[in-house]
Formats: sequence, structure tokens, C-alpha cells
Amino acid sequence: MLLKGKHILLGITGSIAAYKAALLVRLLVKEGAEVRVVMTEMAKAFVSPLTFATLSKHPIAVDFYNPENGDWHSHVSMGCWADIYVIAPASANTISKMAHGIADNLLLTTYLSAKCRVAVAPAMDLDMFRHQATQESLAILRERGVAIIEPSSGELASGLEGKGRMEEPENILLHIHGILSRGGTLAGKRVVITAGPTHEQIDPVRYITNHSTGKMAYELATEAAARGAEVTLVSGPVSLKMKHPYVKVRDVVSASQMFSAVKEETESADIIVLCAAVSDFAPEIMAGQKIKRKGPFSLNLLPTQDIAEWVGAHRPAGCKLVGFALETENELENARSKMERKGLDMIVLNSMRERGAGFGYDTNKITIVSRGGEVSDFPLKSKREVSTDIFDAIEKLECSKD
Repeated sequence: MLLKGKHILLGITGSIAAYKAALLVRLLVKEGAEVRVVMTEMAKAFVSPLTFATLSKHPIAVDFYNPENGDWHSHVSMGCWADIYVIAPASANTISKMAHGIADNLLLTTYLSAKCRVAVAPAMDLDMFRHQATQESLAILRERGVAIIEPSSGELASGLEGKGRMEEPENILLHIHGILSRGGTLAGKRVVITAGPTHEQIDPVRYITNHSTGKMAYELATEAAARGAEVTLVSGPVSLKMKHPYVKVRDVVSASQMFSAVKEETESADIIVLCAAVSDFAPEIMAGQKIKRKGPFSLNLLPTQDIAEWVGAHRPAGCKLVGFALETENELENARSKMERKGLDMIVLNSMRERGAGFGYDTNKITIVSRGGEVSDFPLKSKREVSTDIFDAIEKLECSKD
């Protein structure tokens, strides 16, 4: 529960995308956040305040006061209470008013009173979004430190196609993680993570690879960023897309390209997690044209650079190095041997014999072995949860004196 104890104020303006805000509230509450919602009058036409009151478990603020009993919604108190004020969806009208200091409703008055970080997720038709007035208003907000969660492209309510769709709630959640984590437990740390397989070309249409999907490494990168780290993900060819705004991705294809990228990143790294399934061998020669089937064919393979071994010998002082081992027999013995040979501080053991673990699954079952001899077994969990266990163990390494 990465947002446990956090106070999140959600502003909702008049947009068809308001229905997505209900999903966002559910995600925030599920992660342990306390959520309060303030809506504009127009927003009520799209989603009932009762929906948000039910999901957030708090009354919804729309007007400055209740004319029936005089209850006052203090914009000052709400602005001071929040750790972050997220306006999603943010209409063109609201964005313009924010930029020019207009405070004609409770949502806007609260914005001008807020002492916390502010983020807006624009939602409007493509012509409205790209209009000079809207772009100038967004530029003003950026200059003032407001985080702009860029809208995505796709089919709009008008029936047109283009940029203007409010970002999906899951991705807005990642932005919130990133904004709030700047003071997290790994703040100021540079983390390098390798991901996925590599492709070693035989000819222009064939290559050697393995079954790695990169799912575990991508979850690890998201977890590190959520803890405040500056993360670089060196990724082999996978079908995944990194959605966390605070993770830099370096795309590579071959083992040699991955080695070059890791070599460049190692010098300034505080933590290196080698999660990629790098090919151990590559063809000695890549054919310039497609190899035709004309009978028996042999392929001469040469070892690739051992990235873990090189990093173990060349990492900067104090840098913690974590590796992975995927074994089919003598798992613990082989993992310990690999850790010692390659100078790792910690190794994460996967077993191909465990159902639901290994390549391609959304779950994993791991054993963590540290250089000090400690062995920790974990039950089968989602890779999201496994990434938390791994970084909890890495943070223990960070606190160690050796």
C-alpha cells in the first residue's frame, strides 16, 4: 500500500472523462490513501456526487457552504490537509482559470489556497487541447510547478481522433506515486535495472533468444521509482511499455548492446539489479542474407560478455549489486555459487519447477539469498508484490555497513 496515510484531494471538473475519476478514487483508496473529493457544479451533470462519496467514504464538497444548515467547506483547510491536489479531469475552462487566478468555484479557490503539490490531467477535444490559449495556460502552470499529466491520443467524445483523452487512472496513479515519492526511502539513489531477453541475430530474419517477457524487471523499475529513486531501465526487446513517468528506458536488442548500456550506467549507480535474461551465446557471424534451407546447417556460437561478472568487478564503491538465477536443478547451491563467482551482494532465485513462476507469468515465487548467508523464502505472489519484497531486501542491504 504505497499511499498508506497519504492525503489526496481530487478535483473533478465538467467532462465526460469524469467517470474515469471514479476508478481513480478506487485505486487510491485501495493503496491506503485517504481521499477527499471536490467537484464543480458542471461535474455533477456527468457523475453523481453520491458515487464519489461512496467510493471515498467521505462527503463530497461542491459549494462553499450548505444553504440548509450553514456548514462551510473551508478551501483553506482542504488545501492545507492535502499532500497532493490532483485535478482529473481538468477541463480547458478550469485550466485557463487556474492559469489566470480566477476563483469562481470551490475547486479553484482551493487550488489558490493549496500549499501542496498540484497535478492536472487535461481532458478535452483535440482542437481545444491544441488551441494556443490552452497551451499557453498549460505553460504557465508548468512554470509555476504544476505537474501536467499529458492526455493520450485516441477516439474522443466528439467522434474525432487525436490527443485530448484524459490519461487512464492506472497511469495517473503512477504519476501520483512519482510526485509523492520524491522524498521516499530511495530518494537521491540511482538505480539501474536490466530487463527482458536479448536477440542474437543469425541472419536478417532469425535470431537466438529465450522466453523472458521482462514483466519482473518492469515491476522492479516501477517499485524503485515509487520509492523515490532515479531509475534507468535497460530493456531488451519486449512487448511491455513502461508507464511510470520517472523511469528512463534505454532500449537495446543484443547482449553486446545491453553490455554497452550497462557499462555506461554503472559508473554513477547506487544500486544495480541485473534481472535480464541475457543470451549466453551469440552467432560468430551474422549472415547478410536469409540462410536458405539446403540441407544440414551448423551454427558456430561464441560466448557473450558476462555482464554480471564485469559489473561485479567494476562497480563503484558502495554500489549494491543484485542478480537473478533461474535454475532447474540444485537451485540453492547453484544460486549461491553464482553470487560468489560474480561478486553479487544478493541473488534472487527462481525455480522453473514452481508452477506459476518463471517466464511469462504474472506471478512469481522467489528465494532471496544474501552474501551474509541469510536465505528468505517467499510464497507465490504477483510480480507487483514480489518487487516490493525484493526492494525491501535491497534497502536492508543499503543499511548494512559492508
